[in-house]
Amino acid sequence: MTIPLGWLIGMLCALGGYALHGGHLGVLWQPTEVLTIVGAAVGYMVASNSLRILKQTFAVLPSAFKGSGASKRLYLDLLCLMFELLTKIRRDGFMSLEGDIEEPENSALFQKYPDIAKDHHLLEFLTDYLRMMLGGSLNVVQIESLMEQELEVHHQSAHVPVGVIQKVADALPAFGIVAAVMGVVHTMGSIGLPPAELGKLIGAALVGTFLGILLAYSFVGPVATVMEQNAESEAKAFLCVKAVLLAHLNGFTAQAAVEFGRKILYADLRPTFKELDEETKAVKGK
Repeated sequence: MTIPLGWLIGMLCALGGYALHGGHLGVLWQPTEVLTIVGAAVGYMVASNSLRILKQTFAVLPSAFKGSGASKRLYLDLLCLMFELLTKIRRDGFMSLEGDIEEPENSALFQKYPDIAKDHHLLEFLTDYLRMMLGGSLNVVQIESLMEQELEVHHQSAHVPVGVIQKVADALPAFGIVAAVMGVVHTMGSIGLPPAELGKLIGAALVGTFLGILLAYSFVGPVATVMEQNAESEAKAFLCVKAVLLAHLNGFTAQAAVEFGRKILYADLRPTFKELDEETKAVKGK
């Protein structure tokens, strides 16, 4: 929710500074300039991306305003789920997980952690590698290599919408210049008007440059930055699953394996050793 606040601060300071300097705010309202700049930006985005990329971008865009959803509670739930899975494997064998990983939506174990269960991509990543481990046809090196390749693809895919929005932000100043040049052309065609009228036309033309730069750096650019931060934050859950499963494959106990996952989380969202220990003990008690 920081984006609307940032927009508000940016607009108040830009327009407030202009007004305090003696400028007339009404002069900045130039609908034709807005139409030219925004229309050109939308056209550029549509022309330079496939329908698949556009759908992906518009699907991800709302998350910039809602946040990534990553939290200490989410990571605690993920680590506790992993702890339960690994404990069940050591106690009852891998075959005991077959029903859980084939139908996680009907698994009592997975449904204990609804925030994890509703994340389709994360759940698929986890259950796919549990299936591979259950099959036993791949060794730890092969599974790690496959995980790295899949996470690289996931990283690239998550950053495609970021690139789309960032490129629009980069193009907006140029579209502002286009609008300004068109305004100057109109002014030159009206050269017979009184100086006061010509001044208004020139001022209106320069508004295009102002709007293009303002929209790029105060509005669209920050959205791309937040989308990138969200993508990086959400990737941590996948890296956490990877670290825990690889630790298990290397022979570590369930308690030690989840500690590997805890260590790769961002410091401000990472549960403490004591918090994780208390949560896993509570899970054991149940």
